[in-house]
Amino acid sequence: MNAWRRSPFFRFDVAVVSVVATLIIALVLAGTGGGDPPRRRADAAVNVDPSAPGPAVPAGFVGLSLEYPALEAYAGSDPSSLDPVFEQMVRNLAPGQSPILRIGGNSADRTWWPVTGESPPAGVTFDIDRRWLDVTRALAQKLGAHLILGINLEQDSPKLAAAEARALLDGVGRQSVRALELGNEPDLYPAFPWYRSAGHAIFGRPRSYDEAAFTRDFAGFTGALPQVPLAGPSLSGTMWTRDLGQFLAAEPHLGLVTLHRYPLQVCLTPRTSARYPTIARLLSPATSTGLAESFAPYVSLARAYGLSLRVDELNTVSCGADPAVSKSFASALWALNTLFGLASVGVSGVNVHTFPGAGYELFKVTESGGRWRAAVSPEYYGMVMFAEATPPGSHLLSVSHTRVPEVDVWATRAADGAVRVVLTNAGPRTHELAVRVPGKWGSATLTRLIAPGPSATSGVTLGGQSFGAQTSTGVLAGRAQTASVPDDDGRYVVELPPASAAMLVLSSRAAGHR
Repeated sequence: MNAWRRSPFFRFDVAVVSVVATLIIALVLAGTGGGDPPRRRADAAVNVDPSAPGPAVPAGFVGLSLEYPALEAYAGSDPSSLDPVFEQMVRNLAPGQSPILRIGGNSADRTWWPVTGESPPAGVTFDIDRRWLDVTRALAQKLGAHLILGINLEQDSPKLAAAEARALLDGVGRQSVRALELGNEPDLYPAFPWYRSAGHAIFGRPRSYDEAAFTRDFAGFTGALPQVPLAGPSLSGTMWTRDLGQFLAAEPHLGLVTLHRYPLQVCLTPRTSARYPTIARLLSPATSTGLAESFAPYVSLARAYGLSLRVDELNTVSCGADPAVSKSFASALWALNTLFGLASVGVSGVNVHTFPGAGYELFKVTESGGRWRAAVSPEYYGMVMFAEATPPGSHLLSVSHTRVPEVDVWATRAADGAVRVVLTNAGPRTHELAVRVPGKWGSATLTRLIAPGPSATSGVTLGGQSFGAQTSTGVLAGRAQTASVPDDDGRYVVELPPASAAMLVLSSRAAGHR
């Protein structure tokens, strides 16, 4: 061996290796700026501007919409011992804020307050009684909630509507009532039966009923109702909404514009229709950001009359049960994108509809021996992530990014200066996004919303936590899991797996770690 080391061949080999190594090092240094580590590659760039906060996310932006009978099913029937799990499920959506609850839906036009000497209208199936009022009053007071309460328009009696309105205001407490909503989806009165008699469908209004007739109805009722803000027109779709301006011009008593929307529909919808429910259609931009953008002109119209617009009934699929879609993890991603989209176009708030047995029910509540539990559906996780991304006082931020069709990006700046960037990936491939947020930040952490797949109905986690198969607290359980993201000169690379969402939280140095 020593002889080989002394040979000219060994010296030649060493020289060659030395030259090659020098060239490699030089090339590496040239490609990394003189010794800096190479930047992690990303397939899309995201730019967030924290210096110019946009519109505020209104307090109580996300709330629930309930049917009249659903209130006691969720909250219980004892006003002195309400369901604490349900209370927490409401608080989760408006932490540190006064939640806005809407009680109505189809049951609004099937409900009445019993009036002495009057028989219940044929379509009425639910009597408001003193216990219901006491439960609702107790719930509103414990939550500090503001209520939108539906009034029966379909029964076509201003006298009975006025009696119902007075009973609600006196029983629940006028201070807790944000507005009385007159009727529910009157554009469907001529299309769907109010009730059936001897096998025959009985409609609340004739086939000729149109926007003008509804506007006259509304005006005829307002004179009989107590002087409180009214909400309406609570339309279900776009056909009548196109003439919203005519309704607003004719109705001076309105205090809140309300519209409803379900992007997908089961009944009367062929499977080939873009509105028939599938997971792919639920995840398409048309059903979330596209749906949100469709409200922009109506927001502007409402503002022209000095009013705000609230989507006070919203969910995935109307007119039938489809748990394979509505209770899939895809609904969580849909909810997250749709809520941000609606906030970005200036909608003042959203109430997501739920009731026992609905295909899109957000949580199933049970009680045994005085103990309450709730089985939570995936969609609710997306709503909670939105609430965490928009703490009180948050403003939306301008975002621009290299377009990746499956990826949506939203950002907020909180009152304490923290910036939250929410990224959703509705597609089947992993994406790496380089998020650039100018400024000096105290820390950068990442929280993920994930599940086994878009069709999963269980196994959902938010920041490593979950509500489990059932929750007895209404609080996410388990060890919270967040990951630190390195700062590369204001650039943060986030890996976004298929069908998932992530929230990058940048805390201001003054505020410290979140």
